[in-house]
Amino acid sequence: MESKNPIFSRRGATGQQAWAGPTPSVQQLDQMYAAPSYAPPGARTMTIDDVVVRGFMTLGTLVVSAALAWYLDLGWGLAAPAMIVGLILGLIVSFKQSTNPALILGYSVSYGVAIGVLSHMYNEATDGIVLQAVLGTMVAFGGTLAVYALRIFRPTPKFAKFVVAASLGAVGLMLVNWIGGLFLPGGFGLRTDSPIGWIFSIGMILLGCFFLLLDFSEIEQGVRAGVPERYSWLMAFGLTLSLVWLYLEILRFISYFTNND
Repeated sequence: MESKNPIFSRRGATGQQAWAGPTPSVQQLDQMYAAPSYAPPGARTMTIDDVVVRGFMTLGTLVVSAALAWYLDLGWGLAAPAMIVGLILGLIVSFKQSTNPALILGYSVSYGVAIGVLSHMYNEATDGIVLQAVLGTMVAFGGTLAVYALRIFRPTPKFAKFVVAASLGAVGLMLVNWIGGLFLPGGFGLRTDSPIGWIFSIGMILLGCFFLLLDFSEIEQGVRAGVPERYSWLMAFGLTLSLVWLYLEILRFISYFTNND
C-alpha cells in the first residue's frame, strides 16, 4: 500500500522513496535567485605586524649567514659565487614581484655570506669599522623612519620616478668607473679615497635613505589597500635590500677616513 505521507509522495525508478518537500512559492524563488552566491573566505590581508615578522626573518637570516661567513673566515672563492647567486635571486624577486619565501630567504643567505666576508676584510684593515657601519645604518634607518612617521616628508609619484632614475644613473656611473679602472688606476675616482669619491658615497647613502622612504610608503599603501598577507614577504625583501645598500655604502664611506693602508 503506497504511503500517504506528503513528504514521501513520490518513488524513484528503483522503487525507493524520493524527497519531495513543499513546493516553494514565487516569492521564495525570487528571494533565492536574488541571494548572493557562495564565495569561499578571502585570503587574510597584510598587516604591519606581518611585515615586521617577515622583516626580522629575512634580515635575521642575512645576519646569521654573515656571522657564520665571518666566523669560518670564508674567502672570496665562496663569497663571489654567493654574491652572484644573491644578485640573480634579487633580480628575479624584483622584476617578477615574487612573494616566494624560498627565493627571498635564498637571497638573504647568499648576500649574507658575501657581506660577512667583505665585512671581515674591512675589519682586518681597521678594527671596529664594522661596528661603526652597523651603528650608522641603524641611525640612518631610525632617522628615515622618523621623517616618514612624523610626516615631515612623504614620497610622491614624481619623487619615486626621481629615485628610480637616480639609482639607474648611479649603477651606470659605477659600471663606467669599473670599465675605466681597467685602463686607469682607480677608474674615474668614484670609488677612491678622494673628494669625488666622498661626494659619490654620500650621494649613494642618501639614495639608500630615499629607497627606505619608498619602502615605508609601499608598506602603508599595501596595508590600506588590503593586499594579501603573502605580500609581506615582498615588503620585507625591499627593506632588506635597502638596508644592505645603506650598510655597504656607509662601510665604504667610513673606510675612507679610518683605513691607513
